[in-house]
Amino acid sequence: MLKRIAVADLRIGMYVQEFCGSWMDHPFWKSKFLLNSPQDLQRIQTSSIGELWIDVSKGLDVEAGARASSEAEAQQEVEARLMAAAERRRSPPVVAMDVELDRAAKICARSKQAIISMFSDARMGKALDFGQVESLVEDISDSILRHPSALISLARLKHADEYTYMHSVAVCALMIALARQLGLGDGAVREAGVAGLLHDVGKMAIDQQVLNKPGKLSDAEFSAVRRHPEAGGEILLAGKQVSALVLDVCLHHHEKIDGSGYPHGLQGEQISLFARMGAVCDVYDAITSNRPYKPGWDPAESIRKMAEWKGHFDEGVFQAFVKTVGIYPVGALVRLESGRLAVVLEQNAKSLLVPKVKAFFLVKSKVQIPPVVIDLSKPTAQDRIVGRESAAAWGFENLDELWSGMPQQRVRQ
Repeated sequence: MLKRIAVADLRIGMYVQEFCGSWMDHPFWKSKFLLNSPQDLQRIQTSSIGELWIDVSKGLDVEAGARASSEAEAQQEVEARLMAAAERRRSPPVVAMDVELDRAAKICARSKQAIISMFSDARMGKALDFGQVESLVEDISDSILRHPSALISLARLKHADEYTYMHSVAVCALMIALARQLGLGDGAVREAGVAGLLHDVGKMAIDQQVLNKPGKLSDAEFSAVRRHPEAGGEILLAGKQVSALVLDVCLHHHEKIDGSGYPHGLQGEQISLFARMGAVCDVYDAITSNRPYKPGWDPAESIRKMAEWKGHFDEGVFQAFVKTVGIYPVGALVRLESGRLAVVLEQNAKSLLVPKVKAFFLVKSKVQIPPVVIDLSKPTAQDRIVGRESAAAWGFENLDELWSGMPQQRVRQ
């Protein structure tokens, strides 16, 4: 049985099932392990993680009087937060999803090469080409205007060894879409895109072997990685070409509303709107992407996990973000009331609860069926989503190809 507890109630002998926070908030390579080391207990208690899940069937239970949430209680709480964002406030796409996916794939390929070049210059101490930055932001912004989901969904699909570069492209796209969802003006939307593109430039000051390390980071390596916001701020300050808002996102996208973030431990209104936006966008792309040390989570499961991280995100910004990508984002695996599994193809402009999906698998008989596209918003659909599913647990390896319509090698080019 799983229980969610506060880190203060953790003790030796408990089985850690999962940390309630993003991967960079703790120094552990794997989240599932029996806690039998006082040193590991101290590392968890001194990290910025506030809560975690334990499995009481594999280790000790909480002591009498300690507050713990059951899996069912926690799920109800999370669903309530997500349902608060169930109604959309976004204009319908200008072009069809399949049309924009083709354009977005080309934009992603060009952007990746440009980011590699710019970040390589930063690593060698050269000035960043801000003319190129503005051109990339314009291309990405135009794609988001034509169809909000296409480029965002494709940018999530990246090889582990290209994460640092494509992560910048993805966060740029997410920041632009979120800024529009929040009703910000054109100038602010552009600044949000620039901030997203450059928020992780400080990682160029970190040894690439550390960034791409497949195993557990040492304490020294973990500290070096956590210094990247300040290193990025130094790079941007030296260039003297970015606004204070862009610099602020670079410095503070790892701050948290409850003050447990870094590098300055800011809390609440001390964190700017743009930095609060950057925190959500950065985490979402990080946890849904394949990394050298961990495969990405399903997008719908990632939204659910983020909703349970108390004190991490600004509530209003997080709800706007959910409206931006959906409760069931494109590419998410869902279970339908009819007993079929389906992958989400496209959001509905009016409600997050009824996206367009492609059903392809029968749960009961565990066999694939000819894919059927279903618009759940239509009265004729006679079906609905009843839960999220894990593609990894089902062993589906071609889910990205199924929703994008592109060959796997092209999707992750």
